Amino acid sequence: MPAIDSFLATWSPRVLSILRIVVGLLFLEHGTSKYLSLPVSPSTGVAPISLSGINGMIELVGGVLIVLGLFTRPVAFILAGDMAVAYFIAHAPRGFFPLLNAGELAIIYCFVFLYLAVAGGGAWSLDHLRAGNQASRAAWRTSGR
Repeated sequence: MPAIDSFLATWSPRVLSILRIVVGLLFLEHGTSKYLSLPVSPSTGVAPISLSGINGMIELVGGVLIVLGLFTRPVAFILAGDMAVAYFIAHAPRGFFPLLNAGELAIIYCFVFLYLAVAGGGAWSLDHLRAGNQASRAAWRTSGR
């Protein structure tokens, strides 16, 4: 079991970083679609002062910060709240079951962001580098092998 424990201790913070980066990129895509038309979607070209426009700015800024792992905990907490509000405004009125009201993604984002708010950004994050922690610097250096 020591080998498994060592493996988990080494890779858990790294896999947390991978989860953060992938979720951040997926979330960022919603904001880039609204403001940069990349990719073009039904949400493309929103009015900046509308509810969707404000949320698009939150998605852009929050997505970038999550991908970089910068201010991960407070940003993730805000994004979890944003997704909870989005669920109750846009999805819950359409029905009780998330499968039927198309709210699964909002719920998943909400709880992944809540997890990131507690767990932090992982070993490969700017938060870890900003902490000045020798272990985090070593994780960045050894990840390049």
